[in-house]
Amino acid sequence: MDFDYFRNNDGSAENRNRHNLLSSGWRPLRRDFDVKYFWQLFQTDTQELTQKSVNLASYYADALGRKQYAWWANILNVASDYTRGEFEKYWNYVTPEPLTPDYRYKEVLSTETPIVQFVSRNSIPIDYVLNRLQEITVVRSLEILGRPDMITQYYSERDFYFPVEKFINWERLDVINTVFAYWSKYDVWLQIDPYDRGRRGYSLMAKNLAPLINKSTYDLAVMLSGYQSRVGKVHSQFSIRSFPDSIQSFTDSVQQTILDQPQLAVLVHGEPGTGKTVWTQAVAKEILVPLGYVIFILDHDAIANFVPPTYLERICIIINEADNLAQNRASEVAQYNNKTEHILSLLDGTLYQSVIDERGIHIQQRLVILMTCNTTERLDPAMLRKGRIDLMCEFVQKFV
Repeated sequence: MDFDYFRNNDGSAENRNRHNLLSSGWRPLRRDFDVKYFWQLFQTDTQELTQKSVNLASYYADALGRKQYAWWANILNVASDYTRGEFEKYWNYVTPEPLTPDYRYKEVLSTETPIVQFVSRNSIPIDYVLNRLQEITVVRSLEILGRPDMITQYYSERDFYFPVEKFINWERLDVINTVFAYWSKYDVWLQIDPYDRGRRGYSLMAKNLAPLINKSTYDLAVMLSGYQSRVGKVHSQFSIRSFPDSIQSFTDSVQQTILDQPQLAVLVHGEPGTGKTVWTQAVAKEILVPLGYVIFILDHDAIANFVPPTYLERICIIINEADNLAQNRASEVAQYNNKTEHILSLLDGTLYQSVIDERGIHIQQRLVILMTCNTTERLDPAMLRKGRIDLMCEFVQKFV
């Protein structure tokens, strides 16, 4: 953030911001003297400690030894801003710094809020929706964490703290510099950075964020379909037990396989009206959501640009009308797009596991892909090879 340091009638911008912090509930953080820390400093940095001690003594000697002023004026000079500032620098040197995040924590989940949406005629807002999902995940995580044990902010060479008993929510917290918060119970840090136009950056850091993320993403679903893309919850018109007995038996096999293996691809095919799409919704709602899966429903535009978020532990991808997307690459129509290759990469897991970003969260993801199509004849033969599609079922009965 840029600050205007030109003075006006109210003082400098720096003083105004410090006053705003104090008026909004922040308090100066007093560092406590720690004998063990001081002794360690004395042993490891004796020369620097001695030099700073001599400098501080010299400042006080100068303040008290002015001959042109009365003795009481010299005593007042000891309490001047300059002398006090030098003492605070010395005190900050000989006392341990306030706790700050351990950046060795490998798992970091960040978001900017509020999310800004950019939409053009030539692209669907996939990035916006995925960023919105990440924002919701962070916000929900903060709600689960509740009130932190500590909130600090460093500004103008001073440390401030916010009394946690007065904390209401993060939106009402005055942030003019980087803010840190800590939850000892979960061993989780939060870093808040102020951006322009009132926007902020939130970063959660921990040794293991997966349990927190799993709780915060429970019952979430993402629809990526043109300009109707949104984050919400799965809706199912029919329950699994309302399907024909043969479909229920197949569903039981799907459920057991989901429990037994980390990756599963299911293809159901049949004429229109046989209940393929509503079956995927029922499976998502009744089986996958209770197991902690985040549901992604992709249309033909989204499939070519979608990469599953790496911070999610369990993901389900629903692809309807797969025969229009993963078409036989020998046909002329399929040669004009790369959707077949993208679906194959999703099935193989190679698209997003080939390169790992070391700055983010990396967990062993469980992936379930549910696909529907009217006929398998137009599908690329590579789709149906062993190891890509685990379970298949034909829906033959009209479903109402």
